[in-house]
Amino acid sequence: QVQLVESGGGSVQSGGSLRLSCTVSGYSSSSACMGWFRQVAGPEREGVAVIDSGGRTSYAPSVEGRFTISQDNAKKTLYLQMNSLKPEDTATYYCAAGVGTINSCGWIHWGQGTQVTVSS
Repeated sequence: QVQLVESGGGSVQSGGSLRLSCTVSGYSSSSACMGWFRQVAGPEREGVAVIDSGGRTSYAPSVEGRFTISQDNAKKTLYLQMNSLKPEDTATYYCAAGVGTINSCGWIHWGQGTQVTVSS
């Protein structure tokens, strides 16, 4: 059974930092891609950052230069370092696992989400 469990969310003031973690169990693939998404309201989830099995990364323009996605394969953990946080970064953040490349990842598994709140 595949499980993705996020942690590290919380409340922070504008300009602050948070690091989200996503521990993955029961999932491995030579062509795995991992990513972070966020959702504010409604069914749409915005892609925030993606990393593929080769370590290539991609970011949404709104977070480029402020957020960093990384993974520790030994710990089976995905990270999202978020710096210079803005109120508009407030959302529920989800990690996801899929198969594909940095430009075309088919998302298969999702975590339960962790709330990030940034106050001005």
